[in-house]
Amino acid sequence: MNIGVDAAALGMSNAVVAFTSDVNACYWNPSGLTHLESDQVSLMHSNYFANIAKYDYVAYAAPIDDRTAWGISLIRFGVDDILNTTDLIDNEGNIDYNRISLFSTADYGFTFSYAVKLPIEGFQYGVNAKIIRRIIGDFATSWGFGFDFGLQFERKDWQFGLMLRDITTTYNIWNINEEQYQKIADAIPGQNQEMPESTEITLPKAQLGVARKFTFHEDYSLLASANMNMQFTQTNDIISSSFLSIDPAIGLEFGYTNIAFLRAGVGNFQQVTQLDNGEKTGFQPNIGLGFKYKGIAIDYALTSLGNQSTAMYSNVFSLKIDLSLFRS
Repeated sequence: MNIGVDAAALGMSNAVVAFTSDVNACYWNPSGLTHLESDQVSLMHSNYFANIAKYDYVAYAAPIDDRTAWGISLIRFGVDDILNTTDLIDNEGNIDYNRISLFSTADYGFTFSYAVKLPIEGFQYGVNAKIIRRIIGDFATSWGFGFDFGLQFERKDWQFGLMLRDITTTYNIWNINEEQYQKIADAIPGQNQEMPESTEITLPKAQLGVARKFTFHEDYSLLASANMNMQFTQTNDIISSSFLSIDPAIGLEFGYTNIAFLRAGVGNFQQVTQLDNGEKTGFQPNIGLGFKYKGIAIDYALTSLGNQSTAMYSNVFSLKIDLSLFRS
């Protein structure tokens, strides 16, 4: 749930909390759904770790009336066809490769979003209710629940956004298959002898954003945005304390006649420990391209620019469709 969705947003290093206003606001800031004029659907796919892991996303959103909107989204991050060798050796101590089976491990996030325009002009808010499902083959499964709150404010040419994730603290409760776990515990004497924790907690996070769009000669535009991504714990972020850690992100989008877009961004500023125990500042630069025509938008992001960051990189493709296109 922390990776992000939509190649357009990823190309701008996720600095979109202030201005997100389409179906992908379900993830970034649900208050942006109030800008929808018709229902939309969004799809995204990317591969991670040399195509071992697959990351997929689908969302649908629609206006209810001129002041409210709703949306739903589903995220899956999974690794399939993992070799299960816990039964490799039979009861007589012989290795039998026919006893190898396959399993998948996957995380699912289902979100229901609702957004409302406030009576104060320029203000809107939105909420997310999230259900988290995690599956590790036959070994363990879990359910989790949480809530997000988003707010946007527009003043003249400026846009501001606040996204509070997991505001109630998201809990995942694990159910561990003791029979399957025992096979792991017996594999290497002295290791894996204690059952894992059955409760997993996701602490609240906050994102504060600002954006402004500039138009030149009517055909050209430049959207500049920035995020302050905050966690209420000490991390390797470039600004870090025992109470709060902050990771800034900056994004730019250059547009031509609202059809073609070139995007760039930088974020994920981290203090990275080197082999000699020294530290350097790492960061993640992203770029992207986008095309939009008659309600169909195709976007691409490349997040593998050099070796400045320790993050895993990927090519990301996404598709967004305004469904009113098929009713006109």
